[in-house]
Amino acid sequence: MVKKGSTYRCGECGYEAPKWVGRCPECQAWGTLEERGDARPAIARVAAGAPSAPARPIGEVDVETARAKPTGVSELDRVLGGGFVPGAVILLAGEPGVGKSTLLLEVAYQWAATAGRALYVTGEESAGQVRLRAERTGNVHDEMFLAAESDLSAILGHVDAVKPGVLIVDSVQTMASPQVEGAPGGVTQVRAVTSGLVALAKERGLPIVLVGHVTKDGSVAGPRVLEHLVDVVLQFEGDKHSTLRMLRGIKNRFGAADEIGCFELVEEGIVGVPDPSGLFLSHTAEPVAGTAVTVTMEGKRPLLGEVQALVSATQSPQPRRAVSGLDSARVAMVLAVVEKRAGIKVGDKDVYVATVGGMKITEPGIDLAVVLALMSSARDTPLSPKLVAMGEVGLSGEVRRVPSVGRRLAEAARLGFTYALVPPDSGKIPPGIRVLEVADVGSALNAAKHAR
Repeated sequence: MVKKGSTYRCGECGYEAPKWVGRCPECQAWGTLEERGDARPAIARVAAGAPSAPARPIGEVDVETARAKPTGVSELDRVLGGGFVPGAVILLAGEPGVGKSTLLLEVAYQWAATAGRALYVTGEESAGQVRLRAERTGNVHDEMFLAAESDLSAILGHVDAVKPGVLIVDSVQTMASPQVEGAPGGVTQVRAVTSGLVALAKERGLPIVLVGHVTKDGSVAGPRVLEHLVDVVLQFEGDKHSTLRMLRGIKNRFGAADEIGCFELVEEGIVGVPDPSGLFLSHTAEPVAGTAVTVTMEGKRPLLGEVQALVSATQSPQPRRAVSGLDSARVAMVLAVVEKRAGIKVGDKDVYVATVGGMKITEPGIDLAVVLALMSSARDTPLSPKLVAMGEVGLSGEVRRVPSVGRRLAEAARLGFTYALVPPDSGKIPPGIRVLEVADVGSALNAAKHAR
């Protein structure tokens, strides 16, 4: 029986309901609604109070205090939009072992060497463990300060004592506020700790970097309100079997939210990779059937990627479909288009589609490269090693335009590619590469045969 006046609030997104339900109607999370007792009283009229500062025309607001300061790590600065903005709170998420702590030690060292003091607070390791890793990667500096704490009030005390120019907290799920009940990592504690650190950042103009855990599906763990409280959300990605790491912007109040930074994890630490295009291409002496090269846009950065496909006969009544590095639903749609519009029979065959070098591509602009790779494998006919293809494929088989074709082609020409298949009306073509516009998958397959 529902108590009169009781309300239920979701611990993930804050949605309120008059009665308990198993699944939150707002964020679709299960079992997160908790009883709050009496309903919130009606909001009374608020009397006008004295403002803390008079409102001014926007043109007279001083912006120099909000200018971004470079971190000393160029690939991180690219993603952030220039560096750390005073008072910004940045959430860095990633799988265990991907290199988050190694990257932040490099950031703390570069900041200490160029901008001022850096305070690194760890709640997952001892101070000695962090010191050993810092020595191994060569990230030890007199202006780097280290503390092993899991109490929010103790962190505030360290900030008062050290007066750092940047604060790094590893991780927010291990911290706890003494004013709030609950275990560290719980919804209530994570929200309280983050709110306290956000208030500290805004009050003192102190950039703060928070390390966050991720769930099994790769999203940021904890309440979704955590992502709304911070100014920047970054995702650190990488295949455990590869040294390449990608720093992807998810949310950024101070710059573009779709930029990426490329890093390589080596024995000496982590280093930026300013020109990563060649890392995503295979290097073979002879052309191999089933491979096609495309150019994808990650923010403002064009990256060359290679799509590989294998179409083989099967004895199983249920042919297998396996996809790696691409959207499996998108690949399934392209397979249907290839069979229906291009006459390539793949319904009774095993199909494997993957990218090279652990690259993950989600944009539809690589559809045409997937089509060419499937055709090449099904007919056992290699494509020209100097050919690139880009374009979105529709259900009727048409090839649609993609943004920034000129920039993609310029990158392909810089790396030695001489022939490109692009959608119609793609705009100005840069010199150094021959371009053929294709309207549908049929004409694209015919053009690819003669591209040598």
